[in-house]
Amino acid sequence: MLYDVPGPRGRRRILVGSIVAALVIGALAAVALVRLAHHGQLDAARWKFVTEPSILRYLMFGLLNTLKVAAVAGGLALAVGALMAVGRLAPSVLVRAGATSYVQFCRSLPVLPLILFIGLGFPELGVRLPAFWFLVVGLALYNSAVFAEIFRAGVVSLPRGQREAAYALGLTYWGTMRLVLLPQAVRRVLPATLSQFVVLLKDSSLGFVISYPELLRRGQITGEFTHSILQVYVVVAVIYIIVNATLSYLVHRLERRQKRAPTVRPAAGASPLSTPTGRAAVRAGGKELTGR
Repeated sequence: MLYDVPGPRGRRRILVGSIVAALVIGALAAVALVRLAHHGQLDAARWKFVTEPSILRYLMFGLLNTLKVAAVAGGLALAVGALMAVGRLAPSVLVRAGATSYVQFCRSLPVLPLILFIGLGFPELGVRLPAFWFLVVGLALYNSAVFAEIFRAGVVSLPRGQREAAYALGLTYWGTMRLVLLPQAVRRVLPATLSQFVVLLKDSSLGFVISYPELLRRGQITGEFTHSILQVYVVVAVIYIIVNATLSYLVHRLERRQKRAPTVRPAAGASPLSTPTGRAAVRAGGKELTGR
């Protein structure tokens, strides 16, 4: 616990504060609606575009482009991030220095200037690629550094005995990471990993600076075409909320499923060979020792 459990008086204060905050937020929302109605922003004519299938189809293709960028960039970032996390913990000084330099450099760069540099600077250097790949590279570079720190924290949080037991079975550093430590670390940091993926999905909206037709860019074009910029942005925001809420729900279901999953533990005094994991580790250690 980060703080003491509130008593009866504390719970009453929290309840009163919550009610007051809800009333204040409701009053502000009512004032905003009144002001919007006064300026004609709630007129039915300004929301007519949501009933036109062609416009909705146009926005849905923008959402599809957003999801494609997030999926490809997320996959690349996860792979590179795991590799950099392993490199940051490697026994070789050169490997650690290289991985640390990459992580610190990419993590210190803001995402927007990074995408602008890649999307506008690379063509000047003769690198001609679709805007999709420029956006993917920019997002993957930044998020791979963040994923590297998440994975590294997961590996460091594991008991030291896990690594020592793997070394005792004959596994090398890389074999220990691949077979023993990383699988456990990924399971521990899965909520943080998926939360960062949600951030990556929202950052894909920065593709409008290089004219990539993602959801926000198509929303901007739709708003200018229908003269309903505010209304289109509200629809785009609702779409983002639905997508991110769906991802958050899946994360919650996955966490609950992991908590319900039974953990198989060997009996007291049993040999590691009595478990499938122990036998697999021994086989892998034997292959690495024999070079086959």
